[in-house]
Amino acid sequence: MGDTAAIRADGLTKRYGQARGIESVDLEVAPGEVFGFLGPNGAGKTTFIRTILDLLHPTSGAATVLGLDSRRDTMAIRRRVGYLPGELALWPGETVRSVLMHLARLRGGVPQPSIDALADRVDLTMDRKIRDLSKGNRQKIGLVQAFMHDPELLILDEPTSGLDPLQQREFRTMALERAAAGVTIFLSSHVLSEVEHTATRVAVLREGRIVTVDDVAALKARALRQFEVTFEHPVDIDTLAAVEGVDVLAHHGAVVDLAITGSVDPLVKALARFHVVNLVSHEPDLEQIVLSHYGDSVAG
Repeated sequence: MGDTAAIRADGLTKRYGQARGIESVDLEVAPGEVFGFLGPNGAGKTTFIRTILDLLHPTSGAATVLGLDSRRDTMAIRRRVGYLPGELALWPGETVRSVLMHLARLRGGVPQPSIDALADRVDLTMDRKIRDLSKGNRQKIGLVQAFMHDPELLILDEPTSGLDPLQQREFRTMALERAAAGVTIFLSSHVLSEVEHTATRVAVLREGRIVTVDDVAALKARALRQFEVTFEHPVDIDTLAAVEGVDVLAHHGAVVDLAITGSVDPLVKALARFHVVNLVSHEPDLEQIVLSHYGDSVAG
């Protein structure tokens, strides 16, 4: 086709009978890009991924991966892609080592030192049985098998699910290293903070449709952020409500819950007039961002 996009979807639709999967998705991911694919649970993110990898057949529309037709060139695509599914099925009676070696053979062979180095990075014990592992340790296996054959494209569905904060940070480091080497990364998540340190652009999916495609900084700037402010004494609520972009959500005594869109600078300047005992910022979750900025216009 001569397609230079790492991932391209044209009108891609997948329905399960009368149930919605994804609907008329148009999307292009450039080679070497770290792209976040965001949406609340149930939005259709996994359906999209499974469809472009031909694990599900589309109802209509088409997709290419690394310039190859997603239906016709399935095996060629899978050799060049590292895929971490949202739910990783493993063999419970096998050890971590035997599972990874089996998957390496399916890949045509991966040097043992490459596997061991990745396992060390995510603190994965190789000789334990799969049935004895926590969800987090199973997730580490998924990361190792996705990265171990040096793929051109990484497609990662909720990659940090079950990982502790240290391992989440290590994953981000691994992803950024691969991105610096020119690998394309497609990162699906329902948590905005998971992709904000890695992705440069994001698509937001809601109810099977693309809501917006934007860069991370712009999406964050438009997010509805919430603050809990504790003052030394109760303050005049009307003064705070008059600040540009500020909405007073609740107040009880000297504690005020605020929401703000746009720049926080007007709020900071307003708070400087009072004695603030404590200020807590609440990270907006993705669903709040979608609902607050796109509302009912993106439903359906």
